[in-house]
Amino acid sequence: MEQSIELFAVFGGIEERMELDFFDDLESIIRFHFVDKYQELSELITPSYLPEEPYRHILIAIARGDGRLSNIFRKARVGESLGTTIIDELVELGIVELEESREAPLKRYPNQKLVRSLRSYKIEPKVRFIKPFYRFWFGFVEPYIYDLKRYRSQRFFENFEQHFSRLNSLVFEQLSNELLNLHYENQLQSMGSYWDKNSEFDILAATQAGEKIVGECKYKNRRVCKSELSKLKQKAEISGLKPDKYALFSKSGFSNELLGNKDESLLLFELKDFKRLL
Repeated sequence: MEQSIELFAVFGGIEERMELDFFDDLESIIRFHFVDKYQELSELITPSYLPEEPYRHILIAIARGDGRLSNIFRKARVGESLGTTIIDELVELGIVELEESREAPLKRYPNQKLVRSLRSYKIEPKVRFIKPFYRFWFGFVEPYIYDLKRYRSQRFFENFEQHFSRLNSLVFEQLSNELLNLHYENQLQSMGSYWDKNSEFDILAATQAGEKIVGECKYKNRRVCKSELSKLKQKAEISGLKPDKYALFSKSGFSNELLGNKDESLLLFELKDFKRLL
């Protein structure tokens, strides 16, 4: 499952066009496809003008940032008007999608005055790639394309080793949402991540019966301990969320203390549970 998740984080969305040797390690697979034969994969980026400016800067900013519109425009160094037009076009092309914020408005009535620290705060959506392959390409390949054209891969692999775990975490978060939906027999009324002025949550879901679930996803090489549950509960309290259940998803399992927890409001999902998605 670990290998499947990591390969999906790279090739998700173009699997049918690939022939992968699952006996090779991930670095060898990456070297073969993105260093030795990068030109063939570059032809899968459509429309062909996406690697050109200003699309290139926008797409790299989406792939390397937190997805918030204001941060994308700032990193890409484009104005809000042009940036919004490009994002709208990318949505129409099926390259990205907008995940709307579910944070309640800061003002409860029109003339309410906000404290100074919140006056510049803006509730905004996040931009997500629909296909993991596009996120990998513009986050890891496109920034080093001039090196790769000259078969120079050092900087590419240095960046890959430093940041690939974050890419896996994003995919693991998305798959965790899908697994939670399966756990509830596809009856979740809403799901996805949640962010507000105080914190960010990997999962905030609700059932048709009104049950609220808050979740945290950990794609780490260590077991999740009770302290992670305590942190999640504290964040939920600060954000004013009142979940009925807490869900923890872990690549490397859980501590004995968590496994022995008899609290019915706690849901634990390990890597083996993700086989249900295959």
